Formats: sequence, structure tokens, C-alpha cells
Amino acid sequence: MEQKEGTLLEIHDLSVSFKMYDHGLNQTRLQVISDLHLTVRPGEIVAVAGSSGSGKSLLASAILGILPGNAEVKGHMHYKGQELTPKRQQQLRGKEMALVPQSVAFLDPLMKVGSQADGHKRPRPKDRRKQLFRRFGLPDNTERLYPFQLSGGMARRVLVSAALITDAQLIIADEPTPGMSLDQALEALKMFRQLADEGKAVILITHDIDLAFEFADRVAVFYAGTTVETAPASDFRDGPQALRHPYSKALWKALPQNGFQPIPGFQPYAGSLPKGCLFAPRCPYRTEECIEKTPPVREIRGGEVRCCHGS
Repeated sequence: MEQKEGTLLEIHDLSVSFKMYDHGLNQTRLQVISDLHLTVRPGEIVAVAGSSGSGKSLLASAILGILPGNAEVKGHMHYKGQELTPKRQQQLRGKEMALVPQSVAFLDPLMKVGSQADGHKRPRPKDRRKQLFRRFGLPDNTERLYPFQLSGGMARRVLVSAALITDAQLIIADEPTPGMSLDQALEALKMFRQLADEGKAVILITHDIDLAFEFADRVAVFYAGTTVETAPASDFRDGPQALRHPYSKALWKALPQNGFQPIPGFQPYAGSLPKGCLFAPRCPYRTEECIEKTPPVREIRGGEVRCCHGS
């Protein structure tokens, strides 16, 4: 597969399934991501938005090659034009690709957090780490503490610092701001923005959509394990008339400042996905074509949309 010019990471037709046992010893495969598309370019923040269970965190694990042993990955993932094989993922992980994990359980309970933030870099980047800790409002003695001595917000700031200390060209931040105060969250996002402006790339997985709109260059909207729209962040600021997919418009209208307007129905569970368009059962514009046919990804008005009627 030929990579688009200027693309750092390109994901095409990605599917992730898990081998599981159903009713005794009967094996089955549960597909949780299907035909997912995403591109990330140097110098930009791509925010990934969508409800819980839409595959956002699984995407991060698939890129880094840290899925459990019962996972099967299909499709194409290319980094700097080369396929992301398991061997290459291992070589890049923690070096050219860094993760800010969603769970603070990623911190080793038996190690002081200063050593963990320094990672494997030698000589240890103590000055850089102290600077980051200070910028995030962490007390001077934080480096000498163990994870159990940190609050949830402090632990998240340590995890963000650990990713920023690396020389990674791609940073995947999986819900990096919960537990932080607004000022701390803004500081973290400003630093991601600064890294992107220096030529690095950031995938920002978040439920904090309002903050994402302000700092991201593009927003990818996930639904039931696939990408339904990727659009410039400015389109989300402009409102639903600038968006292309009915779910993206519904997501915008569901924000508190936009009336908190819910739509009927719920996101389908993996293992019981409908035929055709995954959003069709909830879509007010569905036709017979939507029910029978999986829509392809189309480029419309500077964005991408998976919808038969997207405009």
C-alpha cells in the first residue's frame, strides 16, 4: 500500500478481534474494531472522539503492539512508509512512539516515580524531568514518592511527563487529563500543541471534546469500532452544518452548551453489530441502501466520511 505524501502514520482497513470462549469450550471471535481508517501527519494533533466502547483505547494498543495474546489484527498500519510489524513496534515503542496511558496502574508500585519518568534514557534526564514536574505543579519531592503516595491527578501528570521526556515523534495520549484541574489540563494540552508545532505528531484520545476542539488540528469520530468521520477541528467549532456524518452532528448537539440533545437508541455492542452502516439503526436519514450496504470512506469538503448520504 502506498503511503500518502507527508504522512507519519497511516492506518487503513484495520480490524481487531479477540478469540474468546462462548458456552463452555466453544471458541468464538469477537470483532471490536472493523475497517478503521486514520492518518496522522507530522506537526498536527489528531483528536479521537466517540463514546465509550467505540475502540479508541484499543487503537492505541494496536498501534503500539501491546494487545493481549488472544487478539488478531488485520489491515494495514504504516509508520514513516514502513509496515508496523510486531518486531518494528517493539523497536519503536518508548523511543519513536510514546504512550500516555489511560490508567494510572501503568506506574510500577515498587519504583519511585522520578526513576519511572526518566525511563530508559541514559544519562537520566533529571533536569528535563524536574522542569516538567514543576510546570505541571508537582511538588519538588514528587520524584522521591511511590505511586501509592500520589493523588490520581498527580499520577496522571507524572505519566504525561514520562511521555514528554522521550524523543518520540508520535505521542499517543489516551485520556490524559481526567483528575487534573482545568489549569493543569490546559497546561498538558499546551505542551502537546508545542510538540506538534515543533514537528511531532500527537494522537489525543479524549472525552473532553471541548478542549480537543481548541487544540487539535483534526478530529476523528469513532462509532462502534470504526471511523465515521475525520474533519478539521474548525468544523466542530463552526457547528453541525459544517459536519458530514449524522453521528458527528448528534455528538455536537449532545454537548451541554449545545442543548444536551440526546438521540434515541444506543451504540451496538461488539458481537451484535448490524449489517450495513453501523449507525443506521439510530440514523433519521437511513434508507434501504444504508441497511444493506457498508458505506465506503469518501472525501468531502476537506474531510472524510463513511456515509452514503454524507455531504
